[in-house]
Amino acid sequence: MQKYLFSFTLVLSMFLSGCATHVKLKAIQPAEIDRATTTKNIAVVAFKHDRVGLSSKIESNLARHRIDNRTFFTIVSRSDLNQVLKEQKLQNSGLVETKDIVEVGELIGAQAIISGNVGKASSSDSRFYETRSRCADKKCKELYYYKVGCTKRIISLSAEIKMVDVTKGDIIYADNMSRSATYKHCRDDSRALPSKETVAQDLASTIANSFTYKLTPHYRYFNVELLEKPDLDYTDAQEDLLENALKYIEHTRYDKAAQLLISLIDSTDQQSYVAFYNLGVVKEAQGDYEKAKIYYEKSDSLTLEPIEAVNVAYLRINRMIDEHHIITQQMSR
Repeated sequence: MQKYLFSFTLVLSMFLSGCATHVKLKAIQPAEIDRATTTKNIAVVAFKHDRVGLSSKIESNLARHRIDNRTFFTIVSRSDLNQVLKEQKLQNSGLVETKDIVEVGELIGAQAIISGNVGKASSSDSRFYETRSRCADKKCKELYYYKVGCTKRIISLSAEIKMVDVTKGDIIYADNMSRSATYKHCRDDSRALPSKETVAQDLASTIANSFTYKLTPHYRYFNVELLEKPDLDYTDAQEDLLENALKYIEHTRYDKAAQLLISLIDSTDQQSYVAFYNLGVVKEAQGDYEKAKIYYEKSDSLTLEPIEAVNVAYLRINRMIDEHHIITQQMSR
């Protein structure tokens, strides 16, 4: 009996933890290649063997990338770039030597130039069989098993991309980026396998997005758990404060939620870690990371045993404060 009681308790606790209320927050992630953020005026030349328009995709991504409604990079127009290349008797696809890139960059006023070489998309098929079943009689008392032929197709695309600092004449970043996609088609499927050309376009977009993310600060979204059970012997009025505060948080009414949580903190003589934690979530959602840290630390100091949500928040907010300092520098350059 004790064994069954333990199993029931374990399942119940897993069910309750899975039903915890979460709120989605947004934060800015710093650019992975920090040095790239020091060159805000950039040009993207046509890549060699670019049958998938990768250079145009990267240029478009960088041109429209915004942080707080501000463009992060200024892109040198293609017409200005092409005019300079024409005058210098250089071809876009031939602009691979660093000295040529620096020379052109200086002429068009670019701080950095992005160039590259796109590999030819590859496609490989392999054959295999899958087992199917169907009724062997009208009442389906027995099943008949049979095999159908299938094809697995793997399509890949790779590209060498580099970003050159015009002023210093060296490479800021260089990488060989590759992506692949796998598809399956069986003889009894209604949909056909996609063509290599179609998939290559999608893979080029994926590579362009990955490259853009390395160079730019960008938003990321994550879920944060809210604590909804009182940790003290709350009065009915205090329970209402907590319940309504959580509702306002879920509806992104953070100012109102903060007012209610502060009232809850005062009415509990500042002894409720639940109230402090949820107020920390509010301040984190508002981007006030220093205050969020204060409230998370206060919540942590009031816990008698480790609380997973509090521990996660304590570690997360310190990381976010460090990242925020980096982002501030990247944005001000």
